[in-house]
Order: sequence, then C-alpha cells, then structure tokens
Amino acid sequence: MTGNPRVLGIVGARSGSKSIPHKNIKPLLGKPLLAWMIEAAKMAKSVSRLIISTDSSEYAAIAKSYGAEAPFLRPQELAGDSVPDFDFLYHAAKYLSDNEGWKADIILRLPPTSPLCRPEHIDECVRLLSIDPSADSSRTIASVSKHPYKVWRVKGEYIEPFLSEEFTGLKDAHNMPRHVFPKAYQHVDVIALRWKTLMEDKSMAGKRVRYHLIPKEDAVDIDTDIDFMVAEELLRRRLESKEIKNG
Repeated sequence: MTGNPRVLGIVGARSGSKSIPHKNIKPLLGKPLLAWMIEAAKMAKSVSRLIISTDSSEYAAIAKSYGAEAPFLRPQELAGDSVPDFDFLYHAAKYLSDNEGWKADIILRLPPTSPLCRPEHIDECVRLLSIDPSADSSRTIASVSKHPYKVWRVKGEYIEPFLSEEFTGLKDAHNMPRHVFPKAYQHVDVIALRWKTLMEDKSMAGKRVRYHLIPKEDAVDIDTDIDFMVAEELLRRRLESKEIKNG
C-alpha cells in the first residue's frame, strides 16, 4: 500500500439491543455510549472518514452531534440481532462507493460497545496493514480472562470439558495451572480490513491477520449492566489520571 490509504471508520449502532434496551445511546459518564468510540476515532490520525451505520434517525442525530457522518439509515433487514457485522460493514462500504464514488482502502469496524478504545489502538491497526502488504486484516486482542482449556459445556444432565483431551493433549486440563497452557487471546475493540478482504473475499479476517495487543483494562466489551459499571469505573480512573498528569 503506497501513499496515505483511504480509511473508513464505521460505528455500527443498531437500535434493537435486547440485553440492555437502547444500549448504544445509554449514558456512560454523561455521554451516550456510542460517543466514546466516535471521539476516539475522531482523535485517531489515520481515519479519513467516520460514519455511523444505524437504523435509527435518533441515533444518527446523536452520532452527528459528536462528529460522525450519517449518510444513510441502515436497511431494516440488516438491523436484526442475528445479522453478522460483515453485512452492515459491506453495505456501508458499498453504499459510499456506489453513491459517492468514494472507495475505501481500509474499512474499520469500530464497535460502540468498546468505550475504552484509544485512538492509538485504531492507528496501530491501520499501520499494521500499511507496513505489511501480505496481511488481509488486523485487530486488537487482549489476554483471556478464562483460558479455553478450563471451559465447560453442558451435555444433557452433565457437563464435559469444552475442548477434548484429544484436542488439548492434556488429561484433566481443567485441573492444571494455566501457566502450562499455550497463551490464549480474545478479540475486543477494533478490526481493520482491506477492501479486498471485506468486499471481494467477503471475509471478516482473511488468512493473514496481524494483531495489536492491548491491556486488559482497555478491553471492555459492554453487554450487561455490570459491564457498564466496570467501564464507568475504568473510564473515571483514566480521566482522573489525565487530570493529575495535566495538573
């Protein structure tokens, strides 16, 4: 990739959340949840355009007030709780290409449920694709809270290890200290996709995925009221730390 790539940030915020009604605009430290991701993306140096993909005119207006564009309302068939992220990302990138002649080189998935996302997380994911032409995508990862070797699943009236002994190569892995396991990571926060990966290969990852490791305290994905409480406390500490440094 030569020159400065066209980087399209897409904040996906449908209105029909079931876990927490209107989760994406629920106040978090005095601002709608989606505002935190928009502000991080606006501060990122690599983002060329930032849009919201939503089915709600109310959400669109809120997003615009924080600096995002709202060039369309997401079709209802792409606003259900079972619709994968790929669908609304593909729709948004294609809409801008077809209707405005604006084709992105890199498309960013920027979930509003990651309010602790930092601008440097976004910029680093873009940078990884800029320096590595063979990479199809990049994403932020953090170490897992519970190692998959210790996870169980229900089978009838009993439970069994989610991963078999044949898979792990360990007998009673669930009873072993986690430091003997291979390191495991979860994706939280940003995904950066090349145009070809998303639009032509129709993939959310591709075959070669670069990564940016972020601290666990930045890796909050809000799905429950408890997650809101955790995010609020971590954000409060971050803001207090900034005040101390600036003071």
